[in-house]
Amino acid sequence: MTKTAERPSAQRAAVPPRTRPAPRPDGRWRRTLTDQLHAYAFLLGGLLCFALFSWYPAVRAVVIAFQKYTPGSPPQWAGTANFTRVLHDPEFTAAWRNTLTFTALALLLGFAVPFLLALVLNELRHARAFFRVAVYLPVMIPPVVSALLWKWFYDPGAGLANEALRAVHLPTSNWSNGADTALISLVIVATWANMGGTVLIYLAALQSIPGELYEAAELDGANLLQRVRHVTVPQTRFVILMLMLLQIIATMQVFTEPFVITGGGPENATVTVLYLIYKYAFLYNDFGGACALSVMLLVLLGVFSAGYLRLTRSEGDA
Repeated sequence: MTKTAERPSAQRAAVPPRTRPAPRPDGRWRRTLTDQLHAYAFLLGGLLCFALFSWYPAVRAVVIAFQKYTPGSPPQWAGTANFTRVLHDPEFTAAWRNTLTFTALALLLGFAVPFLLALVLNELRHARAFFRVAVYLPVMIPPVVSALLWKWFYDPGAGLANEALRAVHLPTSNWSNGADTALISLVIVATWANMGGTVLIYLAALQSIPGELYEAAELDGANLLQRVRHVTVPQTRFVILMLMLLQIIATMQVFTEPFVITGGGPENATVTVLYLIYKYAFLYNDFGGACALSVMLLVLLGVFSAGYLRLTRSEGDA
C-alpha cells in the first residue's frame, strides 16, 4: 500500500513544470506605444491650452512687430519701422530706466526679506501654522485688490501711512504721489504681495538641510551668522539662484502696481516697459509698436536667462 500510494506523487514530480512563453517583441512594442498614447492623451488638453493661449500669441506678436497692424484692416509689412519709432519715443528711455531700477530695488528688498523671514519661521517652536498662513495670506489676495488697498494706504491726506507718522510726530511723505518716492513705494507693494510663495519655498529648502550639519558647526564653535553663511546658504544655493532668476524675470514685467496705484506717474516716474506696451496697444492703438516692445523685452529676458543659467551651471560644475 505504501509503494502504491507513493507512485502517483513520484510521477507528478517527474513531470516538468509548464513555463510561460516568452513575450513577443511586437507585443511589448505595442504595450509601450499604447502607454505613450495614453500619456499624450492626458497631456493633450494642457498642450492645446499652451498652444492657444501662450505659443500662438507669442508667435503672432513677433509677426505683428514687423507689420503695420490696425484691427479691422488688413496688415501691411513695415519692416523695422515699428522698432525705429519705438526707439525714438521719449518714454522709451524712461520706461527701461524705471524697469531696471525697479528690478534692482526689488532684488535688494524683495530678495533678502523672504529669506530672513524663512529663517525666522524655521526657528519657531510655537504657532508655526499661524505665522505661515499670515505670511502667505497676501498671495491669496487678488493683485488689483492688493494694489487698491495700498493706494489708500499711501494717500498723502488721510492714508494710514501718514496717519501713523503723524501719531509719532514724524514728517509725512508723498509716497506714491512723489516723483522721488513713487518707485520705492511700488517695490514695497510688490514685495509684500508676492513674498509668501518665496518664503514657503525657502522654508521647505531649510527644513531639508540635515540637522547633523548644524550640530557639527555648533561643536566647532560657529555662531548663528557663521552657521547661516557656511551651512544654510551653501545647502540652499540652488534654490536661491533659481528664485533669483524667476524674481528678475517677474520684476522686469511689473505692470499691476504702476497701472492701479500711480498710472505711470508722477512725471513718468513709474512708467515701466509693460505699462508702455499697454499704452501703445490700448491708448495709442499702435499694436505694431506694442509688439515691437514686447519682442525687445522677450529677447532681453531670453538672453539674460540663457547667460545666467550658463554662468550658474559652470560655477556649479567647478
